[in-house]
Amino acid sequence: MDLFLVVLDLVGSFVFAISGATVGVRHRLDLFGVLVLSFAAAVSGGIARDVLIGAVPPAAFADWRYLGVAILAGAITFFRYEDIERLRNPVQLFDAAGLALFAVAGATKALAWGLHPVMAVLLGMLSGIGGGIARDMLVAQVPVVLRAELYAVAAALGAAVAVLGAWLALPPAAGMVAGALLCFGLRFMAIRHGWSLPVPRPREP
Repeated sequence: MDLFLVVLDLVGSFVFAISGATVGVRHRLDLFGVLVLSFAAAVSGGIARDVLIGAVPPAAFADWRYLGVAILAGAITFFRYEDIERLRNPVQLFDAAGLALFAVAGATKALAWGLHPVMAVLLGMLSGIGGGIARDMLVAQVPVVLRAELYAVAAALGAAVAVLGAWLALPPAAGMVAGALLCFGLRFMAIRHGWSLPVPRPREP
C-alpha cells in the first residue's frame, strides 16, 4: 500500500508538472522559470497535505524522486512543447489527471495518519487543488479553482469515494482507482460541457 501511494503521488506530480510547465511556456518564461513553475505545480498540494498531517519533512523534500519527475516533466515540455500542445487543451487535461490522482492519494494518506474521514476528504481536496493554485498565482492569474468549471467539487467527490472505499474495507486500490476515475471524469465533462456551480448575477441598477 505504501508503494502504491508513492507511485500514485509521483504520477500525479508528473502530470501536474506538465500542466505547470505548459503554462510557463505559454507565458514565455525561460528554462529556469518553466522548471520552477513545473516544480511548484507538482509538489505544492502534497507539501500542504504533509505539513497539515505532520508528515515532516514533506515527501517532496525528503524524496529526490519528486524533484526528478518535476524536472523531467518540465524539460520534456520545454523542449517538446509542440508535441504536448498537439493534445487538446493540454493544461486542462493534465491538470484534471493531477487533480484526480492527488485527491485520492491525499485522502488515503490522511486516513493512514489517523484523520477523521471527513477531514481526510477535505485534505484530499486540498492536495488536489494546491498545485493548480500555486501554478496560477506564480503567473499572476486567478486560480482556476475560483473561476473554472467543477474543480474543487470534483476533487472532493473523488476523495470521498476513496475514503468510502476504505470505510467499507474494500481493497485500497479499488477505492482509489474508482475515486480517481470519478474525479477525472467529472472534471473532463465539466470542461467539455461547461458544467459549473452557480455564480452571482447582480441586477443592473
